[in-house]
Amino acid sequence: MFTPEVKRMFTIAAAAVLAVAGCGGQGAGGGSGNRIVIATGGTSGVYYVYGGGLAQQLSAGIPKTRAIASATSASVENIKLLASGKAQIGFSQADTAADAVNGKDTFTAKQPVKAIARIYDNYAHVVVAPGVQATKLADLKGKTVSLGPANSGTQVVARRMLQAAGLDPDTDISKQQLSINESVQAVKDDTIDAFFWVGGLPTAGITDLATSKSRMKILDTGDVLAKMQQMYGPQYALLDVDLADTYKLSGTIRTIGIANVLLVPSSMNEQLAHDITKTLFEKKAELAMVHPEARKLDPALGQQVAPVELHPGAARYYKEKG
Repeated sequence: MFTPEVKRMFTIAAAAVLAVAGCGGQGAGGGSGNRIVIATGGTSGVYYVYGGGLAQQLSAGIPKTRAIASATSASVENIKLLASGKAQIGFSQADTAADAVNGKDTFTAKQPVKAIARIYDNYAHVVVAPGVQATKLADLKGKTVSLGPANSGTQVVARRMLQAAGLDPDTDISKQQLSINESVQAVKDDTIDAFFWVGGLPTAGITDLATSKSRMKILDTGDVLAKMQQMYGPQYALLDVDLADTYKLSGTIRTIGIANVLLVPSSMNEQLAHDITKTLFEKKAELAMVHPEARKLDPALGQQVAPVELHPGAARYYKEKG
């Protein structure tokens, strides 16, 4: 069962999405109006909830604009949707965005995207099913583990974390590629031993699982940070999670943290990018009612998107703010 707080988050997000779904208009930046598709993530993750709130604020705050939040596999897919013109705003982890603009790893060429803001940090969750003996990442060897869906930032981070722990994600585990919703259900059905999820706090699906499976664990993964930074760069950090406050579990853990950015196509109209950025920060209070991660919106932090370039419209907004 969902907690009252999680139910409230879903209700607000669903209302935001329904309020703008099915709207017409021309492509972003032209014609009689702006139809903005926001590429988010799984429906029980923070991206989707946050994106639903943002869609509502953009539709209400920018003239002749209709926005809708679309569920996706998250970061990698979102960037591909932006590059193909099928989405106008996309949530992404900073590491995946860096790969995209550098044309490396998942991306065979540099992707035509720019950033409008860094918004909050993601936390790597390694959730272990009740009864499974594992206290660190290396203990997952030989177990059935979901790395997150294909084309997701979660899978990028999961593979890198396992490699930093000395495991080959293709041979040392029985690999699954499940969404957050599917992973939660698989733990409930006792068909997987563990799963990775990279998202904000709290993530509704994990809150639901912690409520129904009180003996589940979330691993401390701080021991792999140094190796990840050595192998992949400084975009990874160490973050603390108070499990009691966040998921009603016992203890505090350290885990890998990755910044989140909002991306847009490089070709987006400058004024539209400016107005989206302005709405994002000026509607902080309203967005925080949809999900608490929006409380972390800060124009000073928002500009820290390197190695992705700021869109000129977003850069103009930050300059106006001083």
